[in-house]
Amino acid sequence: MKDILHPLCLAIASIGFLLLLRDLRKDRRNPALVALAFTYGFSALSYVTSITWVWVRIDGFFGITNVAVPIAQGCVVLVLALQASVLAHWSRPVEAARRRTRHLLIGAALIIVAMAVLFTLLTPTAQRPTDFSLYYAHDPYFQAYLLLYMGAYSVAEVYLAWSCWKYARSTSNRSIATGLRLVAIGATITLGYSGIRIAGVFGGMLDFSVKGLDPYAWICGDIGATITQIGYFLPTLALRLASLRTWTNTHLAYWRLRHLWAALTQANPGITLLQPNRQHEAILQGRSVNFPLLRRSTEIRHGQKLLRRYLDPAVLAESKARREREGLTVAELAAAVTADQIGAALMRLYEDSPVDAPADYADSDLPLPAYDDELHHLERVAGFFTAPRAEAAATDPASTPSGART
Repeated sequence: MKDILHPLCLAIASIGFLLLLRDLRKDRRNPALVALAFTYGFSALSYVTSITWVWVRIDGFFGITNVAVPIAQGCVVLVLALQASVLAHWSRPVEAARRRTRHLLIGAALIIVAMAVLFTLLTPTAQRPTDFSLYYAHDPYFQAYLLLYMGAYSVAEVYLAWSCWKYARSTSNRSIATGLRLVAIGATITLGYSGIRIAGVFGGMLDFSVKGLDPYAWICGDIGATITQIGYFLPTLALRLASLRTWTNTHLAYWRLRHLWAALTQANPGITLLQPNRQHEAILQGRSVNFPLLRRSTEIRHGQKLLRRYLDPAVLAESKARREREGLTVAELAAAVTADQIGAALMRLYEDSPVDAPADYADSDLPLPAYDDELHHLERVAGFFTAPRAEAAATDPASTPSGART
């Protein structure tokens, strides 16, 4: 059972560690992120050490039978201390969290040292990668070793379950609350593992066996730990998904504005101060277009201002009546009429036919309090916009393409 579940848990822990390691390179001074990354790192190390074929090779490398046991379980002790440290940084002031982390790591180190001393007192003559705990259950030194380890393990899991459930009720962030509840559920499930192992110790003392429960111990331990890892990673995953959604939306907005922007820059090349890079290159390289999008929306508004003297009041009245008949209202009506005005103004520009008393844009009085509102409106305008015919543009010898790339 162990060699079936451990590789799956190892994969989850390793993926979490690598993703957090990438974040850590950008934010090395975030103590909660550091603790969380090492939580996944030591968790992965504990899983890989406990896999049978790795266990055998570690024993052969060090020349000590079953030395993989204290290595793997020492990693677990560090994982438990680091998990509690993450909670401290999430719920306490910085200095208080640092003190708690320091105490937790010192406590973990003392437990690991005590476990190492007790392990050296064992006489592990037989290599037991699958049933080590049951095989040595009658050894008094191992009984002390396992009670120390499982006692610390159980206390830590009870603390995690209680603390996470409590903090989940006090946070307003849905992903954090869900993640903390998953941690609490996972920690509770792992108590099945420690309970069976402690029962095995008392079985050795009182001469009864829990061998039939050994597969369930691994199931509780691995499934509980995996749920805990998912819970801890859920808020980070939510942030990543939000970042991916923002990245995608900015690229889509940048792409939707391309025809409107191209028509305006063709009419007035001077509004483009810098030639933008090709969008597909940014996508392939995973780069954001936040600044190019801001520049593009600004250049569109600048291009509209330069067309101001070509806005025919008759176009405004005709377009508004036609678009109202189409059922458009408020924001969509303003966007559609503005798009029609831009198209007609470009035609007048190419014909060099300014208006004596130009109209205002239909969206001039539309409330757009924030940049996002402005951007969404420009996307609507671009959706309704139809560029003038190419032959009309060609009639103006002074009209030259800007050479800007989209």
